[in-house]
Amino acid sequence: MEDLYINPRITIPSDCFTVSYSRSSGPGGQHVNKLNTRVSVFLDIRHCPCFSERQKQTLAVALKGRIDKQGVLQVSSQQSRSQAANRNAALQRMAELIGQALKPKRTRKKTHVPKRAVEKRLSDKKSRSNIKRLRSEKPQEE
Repeated sequence: MEDLYINPRITIPSDCFTVSYSRSSGPGGQHVNKLNTRVSVFLDIRHCPCFSERQKQTLAVALKGRIDKQGVLQVSSQQSRSQAANRNAALQRMAELIGQALKPKRTRKKTHVPKRAVEKRLSDKKSRSNIKRLRSEKPQEE
């Protein structure tokens, strides 16, 4: 198995992964009943030497629904009839998950409301108020 490329600074060596195979419930007919084509890839994030402590904390928070109590990330695939294709799909999915979790979040820049927009909103409110006031006034009798 090859090393997993995440981004230019992070590549996870293949010996950090544990791979297990089981029977798939996906397409394939009798083929599915005979062969172990479902692939589960496990990565122990806490003990992986390629992540810094900060990155490990970030991954633990971002992927908390996918990481168990021991800090192991599990990704499974059973889309294909081929064991190799499922292994590649699971590794690709793991790379996407880790890459998205480690991508720095952009901070929101506060903006101000333009003066013209405030004036337009207030003038619209006044005109609407004026229309309602004119509707509710009783006509004067002569």
